[in-house]
Amino acid sequence: MLNHRILWALFLLFSVNYLNEAVAQTTSGLYGNITDTTGNSIAFVNISIPALNKGTVSDERGRYRISLPAGSYDVVFSLISYKTEKRFITLSSSENKELNIKFISEARALSEVSVIHQTERNQDITRISIREFELLPNPAGSLESLIKTSPGVFSQNELSSQYSVRGGNFDENLVYVNDIEIVRPFLIRSGQQEGLSFINPDLVGSIRFSAGGFEARYGDKMSSVLDVTYRNPQKAASSVSVSLMGGSVSAEGISKNKNLSLITGVRYKTTRLLLGSLDSKGEYEPNFTDWQMLLNYKITDRFTVGMLTNYARNAYTFIPQTRNTNFGTYANIYNLKVYYDGREDDLYNSAMGALTLQYQFNADLRMKLMANTYSTYEQEKFDISGEYLINELDAYAGSDTYGDSLLNLGVGGMLNHARNYLQAEIRSVAYSGNWQLNNHLLSWSVRYQYDHFKDRMREWDYIDSAGYSSPYSERNIVLNSFASAENTLSTNRFSAYMQDAVKWENASAAFTFNAGLRFFYWSLNGEALLSPRIRFSVKPYWSRDVVFYAASGIYNQPPLFREMRNAAGELNKNIKSQRSYHFLVGSDLMLTLWDRPFKYTCEAYYKYLENLIPYKIDNVRIRYTAQNNAKGYAAGLDMKLYGEFVPGVESWASLSLLSTKENINDDYYLNNNGERIEPGYYHRPTDQLFHFNLFFQDYLPNNPSLRASLNLVYGSGFYIAPPKSSRFDATYPLGNYRRVDLGLSKTIKLSFWPVVKSFWIGAEVFNLFDISNKASFMWIQTVSNQENIPNVFAVPNYLTSRRLNLKMTMKF
Repeated sequence: MLNHRILWALFLLFSVNYLNEAVAQTTSGLYGNITDTTGNSIAFVNISIPALNKGTVSDERGRYRISLPAGSYDVVFSLISYKTEKRFITLSSSENKELNIKFISEARALSEVSVIHQTERNQDITRISIREFELLPNPAGSLESLIKTSPGVFSQNELSSQYSVRGGNFDENLVYVNDIEIVRPFLIRSGQQEGLSFINPDLVGSIRFSAGGFEARYGDKMSSVLDVTYRNPQKAASSVSVSLMGGSVSAEGISKNKNLSLITGVRYKTTRLLLGSLDSKGEYEPNFTDWQMLLNYKITDRFTVGMLTNYARNAYTFIPQTRNTNFGTYANIYNLKVYYDGREDDLYNSAMGALTLQYQFNADLRMKLMANTYSTYEQEKFDISGEYLINELDAYAGSDTYGDSLLNLGVGGMLNHARNYLQAEIRSVAYSGNWQLNNHLLSWSVRYQYDHFKDRMREWDYIDSAGYSSPYSERNIVLNSFASAENTLSTNRFSAYMQDAVKWENASAAFTFNAGLRFFYWSLNGEALLSPRIRFSVKPYWSRDVVFYAASGIYNQPPLFREMRNAAGELNKNIKSQRSYHFLVGSDLMLTLWDRPFKYTCEAYYKYLENLIPYKIDNVRIRYTAQNNAKGYAAGLDMKLYGEFVPGVESWASLSLLSTKENINDDYYLNNNGERIEPGYYHRPTDQLFHFNLFFQDYLPNNPSLRASLNLVYGSGFYIAPPKSSRFDATYPLGNYRRVDLGLSKTIKLSFWPVVKSFWIGAEVFNLFDISNKASFMWIQTVSNQENIPNVFAVPNYLTSRRLNLKMTMKF
């Protein structure tokens, strides 16, 4: 406990010392935001004052600040592929002036060409352009689908916004919106239930993503961080989008005195179009809506108040009727038919509110106070019965009875029941600061979080095969599985970080070094953790434009709630944080191909994992053992080529290789001879050896407003374990994931309606080649005494087939 007090004392001394020095400064300064004509933030803009031979660059959110003596100066703003902007300013003593710049793109071939940034490529987090999102054929409709095209990011479900990064699961990814950490739903078990993700693409100004080795200012998760910032409106604008899968409306504006700005959006989504292609037929009623608003008010030139609010209602109802699925191999084809009765009703309601107070002491020092509250109510209710039969089909293509049933392998019935409810309240308050001190950028934060969970779980399933319940009992009806629990949990969490990013150069190279330390304390088990993280990069002054970098750090992941609960619904309150040690090296090379700019990145990594909590994945549902009894590793190589494959529009290709395995401590099983077998390391559920993604854009040379975009994904399958098996090493590959989505779009100028700045229509062909991909397995039991006929069949739950979607967007 004494060590904790010493750490807090040093941290407070660090903050107060810097604050005193900063407030004592009396220099003048210039600060502001840099955006493009659509309001998107622009990072890495060079800001120079030629008379003083002094300058800086805008950060990843388009913000900049620079200290200047009193006087009059020309200020030059420049970035490759944008028109250089020049402003004349006059500063009095101790004056801090705000100057916002709107950059205009210098398009080479198309008016919407985006930019490969030539500077600041030594950042530990990659900036992703939002411009390609509208053109990305996107079944889920979420911004996360754009992230899935990045190297190291894996997903095998187009209905879900969840993704796996470098062998981690969905719960291991940090997501921030305007510095607010976002929580994913707790009870979701399939992609069709998921609804809208939190991020509203219509409001996004900048996107940053890191697949590992990120700095200490980002929180306590083991895999990745997605950092999204909503736009700061510079003028009045609005947009309307409609499609066969829903629609959205957004509006933004700013007051005449530039002190008040607001951006808001409403979305509606329905996935009936996609769900109608699944093997399970019935009445699908998915209705997903949300509303968000970001409001900023500048009380003074230095003091700003911001508020971000969100309300979401995701409702999913399914009344199943029949299912007809063929599966097996070319030599052995089976058919499952199910006749259903019953229904499923799921509801996921959430609300979030965040208040931000930001004070700009001068051009170099900024502090922020944030308070946030998040509330969610989730329910999962279903009573579904089914009568099924499994037949073997004639697999001989030349036979007159090809495809007909040859043999009945089993009949049975099942009844699935659930009444699961969860309420959660997560509240937090945080203080943070940034201070630019010469070539050092110092950052610090202190955060407190309160969690409250109330959980009621009751679910069971019953199987009857050929008149015998499974498991069989002569006297009683025995359920195949049963879980019932009620839990209430309240905890307090404290976290803090300090970090310094320093830049310097000599005659041969430019260098960047980032070092930081995170602290975490959890009241539930008294766990206190330190997480040091470092990163170093060098840009040699060679004729070839290349950056080399290396990073390492400790990434602890304290359990939130899901990791603490086992399959029976019991909570382990003595559970500890999972831990990952990151080691990575990489390079970033700018090159010219076909007289056009390209960027090639390559990153190799190794992660040692300890205190792991083993789990199984079924669709997007993760079931943990709630025990820290495993260790593991993840190693791989990520590569990406980004540039103008076609002049004027950007495309990219990414390739990832991965191996991730784990070993449960002291696990074993007995073979048929009664011998003890210790399985050792086995495939983790998210192990995926190979993953390739291509996003390609093209247009008609004589009509560049008519575009085509293609998204191709090929990945080896995840590993699935039967839900009732006690052996985590007994896994089966889910099968390769192969998918091609095609988008066609046309931008039309409405000269007769000048208020419309952009009118865009498009068509999307999802799963162009109609490939059957698997989301999970349905495990069907039968009673059979026939030789070579199994009593358990793994019936694939196939994902969506080919579908056509139509879209229209108008911007005002």
